This record gives sequence, C-alpha cells and structure tokens, in this order.
Amino acid sequence: MPEHIFPIHDRMVQFNDRCKRLNQHPICLWFCGLSGSGKSTIAIGLEKKLFQEGYIAQILDGDNIRNGINANLGFSEADRAENIRRVAEISKLYLQSGLITINSFISPTKVIRAQAQAIIGPKYFKEIYINASLEACEARDVKGLYKKARSGAIKGFTGIDSPFEAPDQPFMTIQTEAQSPEWCIDQLFEAIEPLIQFKGDAYE
Repeated sequence: MPEHIFPIHDRMVQFNDRCKRLNQHPICLWFCGLSGSGKSTIAIGLEKKLFQEGYIAQILDGDNIRNGINANLGFSEADRAENIRRVAEISKLYLQSGLITINSFISPTKVIRAQAQAIIGPKYFKEIYINASLEACEARDVKGLYKKARSGAIKGFTGIDSPFEAPDQPFMTIQTEAQSPEWCIDQLFEAIEPLIQFKGDAYE
C-alpha cells in the first residue's frame, strides 16, 4: 500500500452492523460456464427470487461491467484476467457492504477463478458451475457469437478455439440442459439460503 494512503476502515460502519441491518449474510456466487449455458438467465431469476424472499443482491456480468468500468479491456488473456480481477474487487466491496453478489462470467480458467476466490475470500466465494454442453450452447447461440467464431470473425472464443476448464469441486453444478430455469433457480436458492440467513453477530 502506498505510504500516503491511510486506511480508515475502523471508523466506518462495521460489517456485522451492515449484515444486521440488511438481515442477511453476504456471499459471492460466482457463475462460470460457456457462453449460452444459461448463466445470465439463472442469475436474473435468482436475483428476483432473493428479492421476493427479502434478500438484497447485485448482479455483475459482462453487460454492466464491460460497458462501464471495464470498457477499456479487450479479450486477450491478460485483459480477461484483469477483467476478473476488477470484478472480484468490486464484489469484495459489495460484500463488505452486506450485499449478496451474483457474478456471471465465463471465467474460463481455474487460475482466473482461483484469483477471484483469493481476492474475495474462500469463506464468501461460492463457485457455481452452469453446465451445458458445447453443442447445446452453440444450438442456442443467443447472441450469434458461436456463428461468428465458427466463421473466424471472432478469435479466441471460449469453447471453439479457446478452452474452458470446468471446476473440479464447485459449490454446486447446475445442469441447464436437463432442467428448466425455474427448477435450477429453486434448487440454487434452497442451497444458498442457509448460508445467507442472518444468525447473529458472528458470520458462520
């Protein structure tokens, strides 16, 4: 830390006080998976479900990150790593404010996701693998990106000419080919609710 920066965290509203006011324990749900696997659909549905149940969450994804704070980044390996680093730091700030974060990013490598976990903290970081086969994702091709990648218009596209490394031990795997979005959202909510329920001053 630079010498001229003096932390004042001890004078701010404290973490447990924020949790108590919001009546929730914050966690970071890190959705990873191929483009078209259903990350955004599940994230949006889960955010609405959480809100209906009295919890406050914030979605971070490519649309609201790359159109704003990360608008200067491309899709090189270095820029992807920096994109995830910034997202993790933003998530950490939300967590410190007592908010649940739902991060929806391809984040294709184990190294990138480990970096995010190290920044956010293993206690709060919950890796969710949104799993669908390349064939299913390409058939959906919601944004037409696979077609562009196959034609050569996009280089380094994950799943086509750039690898995706599936998590070894995610907190949860959501199979979006076999189940409806509603079923996936309900299963995920049931899994995380014990973690986000406020139980007192000590984070468990």
